Amino acid sequence: MSGANAIRGSRVGAGPLGEAERGESAPRVAISYWCANGHMTRPSFAAEATAMVPETWECPRCGFPAGQDQLNPPEPFRVEPYKTHLAYVKERRTDADGQAILDEALETLRDRGLIV
Repeated sequence: MSGANAIRGSRVGAGPLGEAERGESAPRVAISYWCANGHMTRPSFAAEATAMVPETWECPRCGFPAGQDQLNPPEPFRVEPYKTHLAYVKERRTDADGQAILDEALETLRDRGLIV
């Protein structure tokens, strides 16, 4: 079996990993966010960017919006049900309008001799 002595997860010429190779990381601050389901998430931000921290953050567990106030989390988004083309048409037209359009189309087809 060739490659049995190969080091997995590395490549030829790769050096050591660590702070000395990458440099020092920027100072960070973790901000807590809570969603309506009570899940807490703590993303970290650069310390110098704390003035630009977003008010809401998407919960990685349930997808609801999360806010920084644990006792008053943001309301979940209202999901609109999928509407078919027919549902949109019915919002714009009454049954009487639909019947008039159908009668007109049938009359046109009869005049052309396509239906009896």
